[in-house]
Amino acid sequence: MSLMRRFALLAALALAACSSQGPAPAGDGRIRVLTTISTFNSFVSAVGGAHVSVTSLVPVGASPETYQPTPQDAATLAEAQLLVENGAGLETWLARTIRSVGAPKLKIVVGSAGLPVVEGNPHLWMDPQNAKHYVAAIRDGLIALDPEHASEYRANTARYDAKLDALTARIAARYRAIPPQRRVMIVYHNAFQYYNARFGIRTLGVIETSPGQDPNPQQIARLIDLAKAHGVHAIFSEPEYSPKLAQQVAGSANISIVDNLYDDSIGTNARVADYLSMLDYDTAIIARSMR
Repeated sequence: MSLMRRFALLAALALAACSSQGPAPAGDGRIRVLTTISTFNSFVSAVGGAHVSVTSLVPVGASPETYQPTPQDAATLAEAQLLVENGAGLETWLARTIRSVGAPKLKIVVGSAGLPVVEGNPHLWMDPQNAKHYVAAIRDGLIALDPEHASEYRANTARYDAKLDALTARIAARYRAIPPQRRVMIVYHNAFQYYNARFGIRTLGVIETSPGQDPNPQQIARLIDLAKAHGVHAIFSEPEYSPKLAQQVAGSANISIVDNLYDDSIGTNARVADYLSMLDYDTAIIARSMR
């Protein structure tokens, strides 16, 4: 970070800290909710309905694992009443930013809290049954801020839980039509571990095992061998990642690249405008590639 940029960030953080003597409600009376990633906006809107306004810190298409907060993020955080983060090591930059802003009355909901984290993987929301846990945590956070509408938040949560159950059944049925030996994936980064565990898909290998860390030649060679041995048809990735390494594996294994999956952000495409449509969209692409 340049000296000038660092100075601008510190100035913005200091200004935000001085002005955050308790978050004020939105001008229209709605609760100001801030999420770390846009995928969580669906959960907040489903539970809060007309009583919330929601925005996210990490821009659509950016990775929350390597994101660098901006001075504007500090100002946005200082104005929020409720913050919804994932936890489990996804937003390593967030705690430092919160401390710098100084928002003692900000209520924080950690969506993954209480769920078992497997191998340090933070992408628990990709299992729609885990998503119900996130939704319940958001419900409780909103009730704590706005007990007057508690019954409405509980009813909204029950309705959304039913949609998540229907989504789970819909996805499971789609994969049951695919032979188990074809339900295999090689992914760019392991965002689909919990999704795959839920729906009986085997993750054969991961190109980027740690955020921002490229694999060595031996790891690339192993992925190529796995792809050939198991008849993998595609490497699965997301738009925000460089295609270079995926192209290397795909070219050597003579398979295609599917680089239009979503997980950390719901995207601006109408087909992935919310969490439910995002998982339906991802499932259609993955299942088609396995046939």
